[in-house]
Amino acid sequence: MDADMISTNICPLEWRYGSKEMREIFSLRNIVKTYIKVEAALMAGLVEAGLAPRDCVEVLEKCSENIEVREVYELERVLGHDIASLTYLLGERCGSCGGYVHLGATSYDIVDTTWALLLREGLGIVKRKLRGVLEDLADLSIRYREALMPGRTHGQHALPITLGFKLANYVYELSRSYERICSLEARLIRSKISGAVGTMAAWSNKGLEVERKASEMLGLEPHVITTQVAPRDGFAELVSVLAILASQLDRLALEVRELSRTEISEIYEAGERIGSSTMPQKRNPVISERISGLAKIMRGMVMTALENIALMHERDLTNSSSERILIPHSLVTIDQMLEDTQRLLKTIYIDVEKMSENLKLTKGAIMAEAVMIKLVEKGMPRHRAHKKLAELTRSMGNRSLEEVLEMDEEISKILSKEEIKAALDPKRYLGSYRGLIDRAIEYMGQVLKKC
Repeated sequence: MDADMISTNICPLEWRYGSKEMREIFSLRNIVKTYIKVEAALMAGLVEAGLAPRDCVEVLEKCSENIEVREVYELERVLGHDIASLTYLLGERCGSCGGYVHLGATSYDIVDTTWALLLREGLGIVKRKLRGVLEDLADLSIRYREALMPGRTHGQHALPITLGFKLANYVYELSRSYERICSLEARLIRSKISGAVGTMAAWSNKGLEVERKASEMLGLEPHVITTQVAPRDGFAELVSVLAILASQLDRLALEVRELSRTEISEIYEAGERIGSSTMPQKRNPVISERISGLAKIMRGMVMTALENIALMHERDLTNSSSERILIPHSLVTIDQMLEDTQRLLKTIYIDVEKMSENLKLTKGAIMAEAVMIKLVEKGMPRHRAHKKLAELTRSMGNRSLEEVLEMDEEISKILSKEEIKAALDPKRYLGSYRGLIDRAIEYMGQVLKKC
């Protein structure tokens, strides 16, 4: 890591979090490069509509090659406007074609269309990494399909499950996020080429032709109608969808953190990193904790995205400053969370024996529902059976539930010792877990195939 980078950058997303490929997409260099790409597409639209000379697309592409980011933002200090600064530079360097640069366009034709192009790339990375997480989870779910463990509700032992079943739930949830991203793209990744208030007035009756050619050149579908800006519900949906994904990754990370407690020790991070600066024995779940920490940031960004929907009339500037922070940070943050989740799934240690040992902690009480069901099958009303098992489990003391059941006169008249033993076997009370695991993985496959 470059020491100068650390010392000169305030935001840790610039050097600590997120992959190089994601940070590069939202670098100033790439943003300006994409602005120019959109200006070239707009010029192609003007040429197609007969509003600019035919050679101006080629001229613009050539004269823009040596424009540097530094120049744009030095001029912005004078003009107070980054897109105007870029168009002035292009206007000065592109000869007679410079007089047609940005003709009839507004700055947000360039900015919003640039966001669409950057987000198309960024969401491509998100989907690729989320696909990797899903595939890793599916593999673990299959591998640990039969690994018995306590299912927990309210932090207490509830019923037996398998680790494969637990992980299949995450496969399903994260598949739904993948599905949301795919659905979102159709509404979000669109061009905005429509002029100062969205009417295309500067291009007379040729606005749709300008829009069509520019959009086609960029490989985008245009928004159906806009004001000066694309509707901000798309960005709000983006951040909300990513925050949902972040919260799901947080839930998975919290699962690992909880199960790695010393008192539970069923799963823990098995990397070689130092756990504590002072306590050598510690195996702190640092990757999981970072996932959970960044999820807080993602959820916090949703409010800003929602606030940006309400702009005055055909637009005001309140969205601009916040989106410069909001959009790149949302993508870089979720990128880091996905990278961490992939690393977590490849380094966790799963202690199957400890899971089996923990299943016995309640001395059979975890199987109380199974016994209740057996009593109902034998003719006892469900509410009476429920009350009976509640009384017996609360009076077990140091005895096992099996001992208590065999000693109880009412129960021993209804259930034989063999039936009691069978009812207390966790392997016999897993329901349709195999079919449910298969169904979750099949659902994942269908989602990944569609998008």
